[in-house]
Order: sequence, then structure tokens, then C-alpha cells
Amino acid sequence: MTAQRLTRQTVAALTVPPGKLEAFLWDAEVKGFGVRASAGGSRRYVVQYRVPGQRATKKLSIGAVDTLSVDEARRQARTLLAKALTGNDPHAEKAAAKKAAAVTLGSVADAYLKHCEARQKPGTFYQTKLHLTKHWAPLRGLPLHKVRRADVAARLTELRDSSGGVSANRSRSALSALFAWAIGEGLTEANPVVGTHKPAEEKTRERVLSDAELKALWGACRNDAYGRIVRTLILTAQRREEVGGMADTELDLDAALWTLPAARAKNHREHLVPLSAPAVAILREAPRLEGRSLVFGEGAGGFSGWSRAKNALDSRLTEAGTPLAPWTLHDLRRTAATTMADQLGVAPHIIEAILNHVSGHKAGVAGVYNRASYAREKREALDLWAAHVMALSDAP
Repeated sequence: MTAQRLTRQTVAALTVPPGKLEAFLWDAEVKGFGVRASAGGSRRYVVQYRVPGQRATKKLSIGAVDTLSVDEARRQARTLLAKALTGNDPHAEKAAAKKAAAVTLGSVADAYLKHCEARQKPGTFYQTKLHLTKHWAPLRGLPLHKVRRADVAARLTELRDSSGGVSANRSRSALSALFAWAIGEGLTEANPVVGTHKPAEEKTRERVLSDAELKALWGACRNDAYGRIVRTLILTAQRREEVGGMADTELDLDAALWTLPAARAKNHREHLVPLSAPAVAILREAPRLEGRSLVFGEGAGGFSGWSRAKNALDSRLTEAGTPLAPWTLHDLRRTAATTMADQLGVAPHIIEAILNHVSGHKAGVAGVYNRASYAREKREALDLWAAHVMALSDAP
């Protein structure tokens, strides 16, 4: 095989003989480095090498003549040939890198969301999907292994400025959970979220509505799905998603009892909720759509459109001259618990039982015993709370 030192001129002079598909010119300075010309007119720098212990030689393209100088191509060739001499196959490394580049943050996020869909509650899954498909959209095209801590930190700063610190914190948690799953699946070796700062420090909410605010809120509720939900949340002190997804099969209105199944409870424990007379009346009067087993909402799932409905309720409160300081539906749960403790004299362990908090008795016979023994006390407490609310609302 004839060799001569590759220069810009010798490379340009290389031609493909008639009847041939390609021609090579090898460098006299670096053995195994050359240029390949094809009959179609392309010219690319290549290396030819043999990995110790392997019989066959391999060729690997370095780059096009138009984009690399001879000196740069020669430098890259030396590096690749040195790797081959130490037993590392440059061709296999290039194939592995190409394969890794195809595993992007976006493709892994889509696979992770499929994993989460059957394992997370609808509300939680909605938030996970929102964070991974929208909030992390600028990074979705990056190969997973090339997502750096600096990329994550910079995007968290953008999210903090555009969506607020709490939202950025949630996005950070969602991405960290994705990488933890990807590590377990063998898709990556590190979690670039680790070591980044939380965009904001969060404080536990302590908002408790006053009696006057509670009265105004009750009066602003309309006789529609959202109004019934808000009033049910006030009277039962349960969680938004639990009430919004309530099914008729969970209710025994004659016995004034709502049995929240373990599959829908946050702590995955069945929860018995005694219903006061006003709560029973609300649930009896709620219209049911034909062929639908859920009490609130339309379509396949429970109630949706939470933000829009709350904004409308807040607007009515403002129009009525009784605007509320910023509040959330979860504040109603805290309000019920605090008022039962401070004004109505309900014992803390009974309030914990009403809220379905696990404290002290987590499992076994003791847990079953306490759930049963508190049934009467929970009903008395919720009836007392309902009477308090009705007195505030001037309802009969």
C-alpha cells in the first residue's frame, strides 16, 4: 500500500480510477491514517486499525475533508490509533456514543411517565407530566448522559423567575425522581439534580379561615358541582381529590357514612367518614349523570377545572364585598381541624382520626381497634362541627 504524507494538495489530487467505487491515500507520517475518496465525489479522513487479540482490521471515518484540516484529522487519528493499541475499539465506542445520544431526556421522560401513570394518583400524575413535558422542555432534546448539573441549575433559576419558587421546587423533585428511576433501569449513572439548590425555601402553610371568612365562603358557593364540593370539603375535612373523585359505591347515605377505599386514600388505608346531616343533604341533592358512577364532574374521571372554578368563586367573594386573603382548598381541612380543637373541644386524637392521619397506631390489631372505637367520637365531632358551620351560615 503506497503511502505519502497527506497535505491539502495531495488530498485534493486523489482521484477514483475508472470502474472503481473508491480510492484511498495513506499517510506516510501516521500509519493507519488516510483519506477515502468515493466515486460520488465525497472525501473523508479515515483511520484503519486492528485491536490487539482481533484478526480483522477496521476502518473508522474521522470527518469530511471540507470540515477538517489535515493537521486536525491527523491529531484525531493519533488519538484513535492509540486507543486501539491499548485494547479500546474506537468503532465500538463511536457506536456506543451514537446509541447513548439517542437516549434523550425526553425519550426517558416519556418512558418514566408510562411507568408512573398506573402508580400515581391522577392529580399527582398530572403534575408529574406537567413538570417533565413542559417545565423541562428546553432540556428534553439533550442526551440523558449529557444533562449536566449546570443545565439543571440554570433551568431551575428560569422556572423560579417565571413560575415561582414552589413550582420550581416541584419541577426539581420530579426531575430528580426521573433520574433515580433511570439509574435503576441502567439508563444512566448519575443524577445531575443532586447538588443543585432548591429554588425556594418552603414554609408549612398555617392559613386558617376565620368564622367570618368561613361564613362568606359558604354563602358564595353556588348550587353547582364546585359549590357542593367546597361545602362538602368544609363539612368533612377531607382532601380535595378524595371528594372530587367520590363514587356512589363509596356512599351509604341512609347510614350517613362515606367509606373512602384504601386505593384512593393518601396513606393507602381505608377511611370511614361519618356524614353530618348537612353533608348527606348535599350529596343526595347532587345530580347524577346517566351511566356515571362518580358524584362530581363529567367524563371518565372525577371533577376537573379546579383553578377556573376557584377563580370564579373568588371573584364572587370580591363582588360581594367579602374578598378573602389568599387561601386554598386544603386550608379548609386545616380550618376544620383547628376550630374543632380550639373552639369545640374535640380531642386531638379524634381530629387525627377524622383527618385519616396515621399517628401512634400504624398497623395491626391496635390500628383496627382504634379505627372502630373512634367511629362514635368522629361522628359526634363532625356533627358538632357541622352545627357550628350551619350557625355561621344562617342556614336552617
